[in-house]
Amino acid sequence: MGFNLQNLEAALKAARKYTYLPFSLHFFESVSSTNQTLWNLLNQGAISGTVVIATVQTAGRGQWGREWISPVGGLYVSVAISFDHKIEATDSYQLTFATAWGIASQLRQCGVDVGIKWPNDLVLNGRKLGGILTETKVNKGQITQAVIGVGINWTNPVPETGINLESWQASQDFRPITCLEMLTSKVLLGIESGMECLFQEGVSILLSGYLDLLINMGDRVYINNLSGTVVGVTSQGNLRVDLETYNTKELITPEIYIEPGTISLGYHKSSV
Repeated sequence: MGFNLQNLEAALKAARKYTYLPFSLHFFESVSSTNQTLWNLLNQGAISGTVVIATVQTAGRGQWGREWISPVGGLYVSVAISFDHKIEATDSYQLTFATAWGIASQLRQCGVDVGIKWPNDLVLNGRKLGGILTETKVNKGQITQAVIGVGINWTNPVPETGINLESWQASQDFRPITCLEMLTSKVLLGIESGMECLFQEGVSILLSGYLDLLINMGDRVYINNLSGTVVGVTSQGNLRVDLETYNTKELITPEIYIEPGTISLGYHKSSV
């Protein structure tokens, strides 16, 4: 079944209370990656709010240069955002956090119990539902443009640590997301509401929302043979960990910051 842009436009129109991003939708059957296609469009003069959606990516990218396998049945979408406000290059993870929080919130509102795994994964039943890849263009230490790519498992096959939304819905009493176009609208509205929260309400409000949905809070981690507990994230995207170390008399818990990409937290079944 093909992707119906009219259905997506109707779903967006019905659900939008405001227009923060002027979505301009572009659909492709197959691209190397939706992010790369969108950068190409931006180089040709496309504006903030331009969206690229594809059925298949032949060279999808994940975090840290990993390959993102993108078979038919998944949602692959990228959104362009330009910045009037100043955002430091070192704060690029705020865009990822805004996206993760926004999409998770949209899906939770219709009954899909999505959480966030630090720094950029969407999780359902303790397994990976989707991921986010933020790429930025920087001038003089400030981000001028960003492309936010999102991949979500809809009906596509997934590895053991993954889950697709349709198989989860089949095990529920209800089917909150009825089609791929509806899922796409939730993702786009999530990105829009996340950016609005970040830029209108500020990073501290956004971070508190992100932490509410972070499945890693309280997790035990081991760093250089020391045990620690995840207590939060910083506005630069680093994981905040309280380490347990003993001096001669007492337990002391210095807080350390761990950069994304330096440790992997793995997947665990949720306890709820």
